[in-house]
Amino acid sequence: MEQTARNGWWPWRLDIVQACNGYSLICVPLYDTLGSGAINYIIEHAEVDVVFVQDKNMKEILSADCKSAQRLKSIVSFASTTREQIDAATNSGVKVHSWNEFLQMGKEYPSDPLPPQPLDICTIMYTSGTSGNPKGVILTHESHATFVKGVDLYMEQFDDKMTVDDVYLSFLPLAHILDRVIEEYFFHKGASVGYFQGNILALRDDLMELKPTFFAGVPRVFERIHEGVLKAVAELRPLRRMIFNILYNHKLSWMRAGYSHKTASPLADMLAFHKVKARLGGRIRLIISGGAPLSNEIEEFLRVTSCAYCVQGYGMTETCGLSSIGFPDDLSLVGTVGVASTYSELRLEEVPEMGYDPLAVPSRGEICIRGKTVFAGYYKNHELTKEVMIDGWFHTGDIGEMSPDGVLKIIDRKKNIFKLSQGEYVAVEYLEKVYSFTPIVEDIWVYGDSFQSMLVAVVAPHEDNTRRWAELNGRKGSFTELCALEELKKYILQQLRAVAEKNKLRGFEYIKGIVVDPLPFDIERDLVTPTMKKKRGQLLKYYQSDIEKLYRTLTEGRK
Repeated sequence: MEQTARNGWWPWRLDIVQACNGYSLICVPLYDTLGSGAINYIIEHAEVDVVFVQDKNMKEILSADCKSAQRLKSIVSFASTTREQIDAATNSGVKVHSWNEFLQMGKEYPSDPLPPQPLDICTIMYTSGTSGNPKGVILTHESHATFVKGVDLYMEQFDDKMTVDDVYLSFLPLAHILDRVIEEYFFHKGASVGYFQGNILALRDDLMELKPTFFAGVPRVFERIHEGVLKAVAELRPLRRMIFNILYNHKLSWMRAGYSHKTASPLADMLAFHKVKARLGGRIRLIISGGAPLSNEIEEFLRVTSCAYCVQGYGMTETCGLSSIGFPDDLSLVGTVGVASTYSELRLEEVPEMGYDPLAVPSRGEICIRGKTVFAGYYKNHELTKEVMIDGWFHTGDIGEMSPDGVLKIIDRKKNIFKLSQGEYVAVEYLEKVYSFTPIVEDIWVYGDSFQSMLVAVVAPHEDNTRRWAELNGRKGSFTELCALEELKKYILQQLRAVAEKNKLRGFEYIKGIVVDPLPFDIERDLVTPTMKKKRGQLLKYYQSDIEKLYRTLTEGRK
């Protein structure tokens, strides 16, 4: 295998990663949530030579759609391979090896390690993107080593030191940058890593089995934990439920007064909250939420009831993980992503078109990051790299608000791109263009709250097509009366779903609920500009109550 060989795989295997590191081989993660088209693109774009793959994903590589598989030299399956798979690969000029065969080859043909230099490429990690092809983020060995050293310094500030007895539950999406660097830190400390089964419904079983001390996830995971605890509390007898609430408020008041979660109320922990800790495996010491904002209510709830440290962090693939992180036992940081992490510098840059000024009060602007953990550029995309890297500062596109003592809060997105609570990026302009192909839709505004996991929309129906639908379904009335019908809402949702399926949108890009407005978005209500561009801030303000009501209905319907 050549020094410059690229390797992709399902699933993310840190043993393979470390082996590649030892021989200066570049790793390129592949994961099936990107879709077969993206996998085909990445293999070709990154010039991948060898793919490590689970047997269930072998068909993706060998399918007719994955034309770039023909450039591969070898495929290594973690399970045994079938004759059909071997024949299909051979016809494409690719060698297939089982995992055991691969290990045996290493024993028969050993070679000395070839340690990398700091600025050598460690990995090319492709971001899922919002539309178009994924971007290949180049991360060096220096970036990874700097991050691990920074976590060491961060953890040294607290009484609870990381030891070889610690266990990390790897739950984040496979090939997620935060998951990778956390695992590397745990291996650096000689601690243990366990992997969840891949089924969120079985997450509690994984927690009980692994009994982790450290858990990192996206807000949606913690929302489920919060919902589960509240459901259990609601099923208690009135007296016990009242006692739980009293203990909660008692401990919260002492934590707000400056006491740590351990000293605020040991009695409350013993009587009530040890049961919440037990639901998380019983040994949890540190919880980190990232990928999207965690609501203040849930963060506060976890800080009180989990009997563990709980913080939020902020970072991107381009920053090799967290660039800011909160401090445990400081309730003033609830709702923020903390301060700049070790070896990272943060600053805000003015965004005049959105009215954000770092020199104003409060200080607001685009978040820019500098440091050795920042990526080296986008692979084979120098122009895009120049757009986001200016004078050594990476321009994130996120809008932040920074307090005088350096505490950061994420408040907006420079472009019309945002994250849902499970951490998935959504490009609303792209989705609006796709959904506008629906004949029943005259205009549409897609909205997603970063504290929610679902997209909703306001739809202005096409009047002629709506009347045609009404005639076919025996409905009469004015256009306004027709738009108020629940049957029309259901029909529009069906048509939107059909368009989403036809255009192969991802599940989180499906619209789950709509508000129907018989009036098109107009200048008179200040919803669009004279050139008919949507004023998204005004749209949210105008439809705020309808959107909030719709989210409540959807949330209640899922319980």
